[in-house]
Amino acid sequence: MAGRYGNVDGSRPIAQIEPIPKRKEGQNMNLSIASYSFHGLLEEGKMDVFGYLESLKYRYGVHAADLWSGMLASLDEAYLKKVREAMEEKDMILVNLAVDFADAWHSEPDIRERYYKNALAHLRAAEILGAKSVRIDLGSREFVMDDTQFEVVVKRFKEYAEIGNDRGFKVGTENHFGPARVPENIINVANAVNHPNFGLLLHFGSWAVDAENGDKQVAKLVMHTHVDKETTESRLDECIQIMKDIDYKGHWGVEHHSGRHEYAEVAWQLATVRRGLTYADFR
Repeated sequence: MAGRYGNVDGSRPIAQIEPIPKRKEGQNMNLSIASYSFHGLLEEGKMDVFGYLESLKYRYGVHAADLWSGMLASLDEAYLKKVREAMEEKDMILVNLAVDFADAWHSEPDIRERYYKNALAHLRAAEILGAKSVRIDLGSREFVMDDTQFEVVVKRFKEYAEIGNDRGFKVGTENHFGPARVPENIINVANAVNHPNFGLLLHFGSWAVDAENGDKQVAKLVMHTHVDKETTESRLDECIQIMKDIDYKGHWGVEHHSGRHEYAEVAWQLATVRRGLTYADFR
């Protein structure tokens, strides 16, 4: 029997209890953790890709994987399908596959060709894994790109972007070393590639020139982000506002680099980024 304030036993009538709305993708907590954050544990033999996925879900409550190629034990299709199955069992997506030793440019032609083949193999892996984006470096450690390097880089990324278009992901570079740390180089490559499936993995603040404005200059190209410890400590609110201004809908990737106390360090960074996004009401 129901009265004015509910049933006689004190409970509310079921019809009056509204279900809790399920959080939609893109609201506040689009968080990932780069698997490179655990490279120290990986080197010690204390973590593999499956342990990483377990940690994401059960230690950190994160549902988006952010894989570094160094954590993949193989590019064998059977192995990659097991990784994909492990993600699907946990209701996870793969927001980015960051690929090393696949640079678009190297001054030695033989190495450049080897990197090219490695890039193609990882683009195939990205398809099997269901990645939303793939990071491939521009190559070189110099900040200046000559005409030959620029032409090769543009040619490669035009091809990779088209592959991504066919297979359902974006492909781009990251501003963490060499010419990619110059905003003008990123913009020039993007303009020359001129493809909607080309993007940037923005490593906040990692600029060799124009450090104060670099993030803003490239923000509209961003397909994914990496937030390191320095950014988390010193300018997280500023970075959130930059991406809020351009209505960024992607994920915020926590990335730790020290190789020490990684479980604790990642927990602190993740909590701080989550708090920042919450207070900014980032959607």
